Amino acid sequence: PLVALARDGSDGQKQEAAGALLNLAANADINKVAIAKAGGIAPLVALAHGGTDGQKDWAVGALGNLAHLNAENQVAIAEAGGIAPLVALARGGSDGQKYYAAGALRNLAFNADNKVAIAKAGGIAPLVALARGGSDGQKGHAAVALANLAI
Repeated sequence: PLVALARDGSDGQKQEAAGALLNLAANADINKVAIAKAGGIAPLVALAHGGTDGQKDWAVGALGNLAHLNAENQVAIAEAGGIAPLVALARGGSDGQKYYAAGALRNLAFNADNKVAIAKAGGIAPLVALARGGSDGQKGHAAVALANLAI
């Protein structure tokens, strides 16, 4: 039901569903797999791209959690078009969106193809900017994302 709400619910339902998916995917490998198998990645990418600010916050955080140490989800997020909106939010989102986007890019950058895609999408410059002048959390995520991109 959460994936369906994230895809088809009202604005408030989409935001709350994305927040629930963010929490379920945090440090729970079985939930990461279940969310992906239920088709949860595409609606989260859609919210990251065109949702309200609150929807973007939670969707981007959920994508970051889904990508954390999960190679299949890292590929699936990229295949669903998730890298471009994450780069855009790292560059011009709210403070929270920048934090979550840098974290998601950090996790996606464990995949070699995603490293190339992040660079091609213009992701290095906003990560450098966050590493230099972001909040402490943004700096931490951006620095690790850049390190992952470099190796």
